[in-house]
Amino acid sequence: MNIAIPLYPRFTALDAVGPYTVLAFAPGCTVTFVAAEPGPVLDDRGSLSLAATASYGDLPAPDVVVVPGGPGTIEALSDTELLSWIARAHEGTRWTTSVCSGSFLLGAAGLLKGRRATTHWGWLDQLAGFGAEPVGERVVIDGKIVTAAGVSAGIDMALSLLAATHDEETAQTVQLAIEYDPRPPYSAGSPKTAPAGLSDKALALIG
Repeated sequence: MNIAIPLYPRFTALDAVGPYTVLAFAPGCTVTFVAAEPGPVLDDRGSLSLAATASYGDLPAPDVVVVPGGPGTIEALSDTELLSWIARAHEGTRWTTSVCSGSFLLGAAGLLKGRRATTHWGWLDQLAGFGAEPVGERVVIDGKIVTAAGVSAGIDMALSLLAATHDEETAQTVQLAIEYDPRPPYSAGSPKTAPAGLSDKALALIG
């Protein structure tokens, strides 16, 4: 199973690396970072780069697409080459997925009309602008489109994807291999549970 993760300037690293780590451990899966041209692509902090080893043209028909989000999504919404590749690849994918604001790129590619979808809580309502039904859940599956909420939710999405493409035992085995047993020190991972006044500060970190 060929899995493609497109990279664009100012993507959020964990959006891409979380699903990559989960899926790359699975038997029979080959994960490739793609971009307009092969080479390093800087993340949203400007201090970490991932290397795209293939161009969009090199991998036109992957079995799975995982679109990361990040502050660079705003500029990427005007990247016709990226959006065209997503739309064309989707025609033959088994699954087309996104993490965080990557769902806006699915929307801009015309894939979310009439679909249930999610994204980071800070921008969830804006998905309606692409004809989607915003859903405040960590992972949303609608047909062959799978969207994940903010950043860390990409790991949950990838495990759900493994259960669908392989089986639950495979997903559980990978979860155990990477020791994904989250026990955060604070209950601040959602605006519903975080202390009052943190939402604006949190959004300022990633805006």
